[in-house]
Amino acid sequence: MEGRTIAESRVTLGLMMGPENANALGNVHGGVIMKYADEAGAVAAMRHARRPVVTVAIDSLTFLEPITVGHLVTFQAELTYAGRTSMEVRVLVDAEDPITGRRTRTNMAYLVYVAIDENHRPHPVPALIPETPEEMQRFEEARLRQQRRKQERAEK
Repeated sequence: MEGRTIAESRVTLGLMMGPENANALGNVHGGVIMKYADEAGAVAAMRHARRPVVTVAIDSLTFLEPITVGHLVTFQAELTYAGRTSMEVRVLVDAEDPITGRRTRTNMAYLVYVAIDENHRPHPVPALIPETPEEMQRFEEARLRQQRRKQERAEK
């Protein structure tokens, strides 16, 4: 099985946030952000694996700034790590006021997916090929997070 680059599976999802996505203060619910971050991350993982995937962990979801109704929100997802059957995906979330053009980084998330076969069992995935120094650094950081997750599972 040949490897794939990060660029081959990168995904950008863009959505306008309307009143149905917000609380009484006009801020978008965190669960809405989580849902779309998971969706963007899953598509990136499926592109890499060329198989269906399931979410096995939301390693982190950091809320940096609120998002308000009327903003265009983009979810940029890319793999940071691929193991035998699992993949870690980083999702960066930005909000843009389409009137002023001002963009703000609002969230960052790391999610883990496992590729599955026809019987819903884990399926091997291609290796991930980092190409730039930044991608190599993110890969190493992700490898360490994966080791931590395995250790925590073993201790339970």
